Amino acid sequence: MAHASTPAPIVEEGQQHPIRTYLVVWGWLFVLSFFSYLVDYFHLQGFLRWSLILLFMMLKAGLIVAVFMHMRWERLALTYAILIPPVLVLVFAALMVLEADYTLLTRQTFLGREGG
Repeated sequence: MAHASTPAPIVEEGQQHPIRTYLVVWGWLFVLSFFSYLVDYFHLQGFLRWSLILLFMMLKAGLIVAVFMHMRWERLALTYAILIPPVLVLVFAALMVLEADYTLLTRQTFLGREGG
C-alpha cells in the first residue's frame, strides 16, 4: 500500500505591507522634522516653542510605533498593553507637578516665605 506523496502547500509567515505605506510614513517624518527645525529657525521661545517641539516629537514617535513597529496591525489588547502605561506615567507625572506646587504654596502660607 503506497501513499502518494503530495507536496505540502507553501505557507508564508507574517504579513506583507505595501512599500507605499512605508514611503508615505518616511515622507511624513521628513515633513514633521522640517517643522521641528523651523521652530528653532524662527527663534520661537517659551511655552510655544516647547509645545511645538513636544507635539512634533509625539507625532513622529506615534508614526514610528504605529508603522515601523507594526502596532497598527496588532490586536487592540496588545496595543493597549503597550501604549497605556506610558500615558499613565505622564498623567502621574503631571499630578506630581500639581502636588508639588500645592505643597510649596502650603509651606509658604503656613511657614512663611523662607519655609519653602
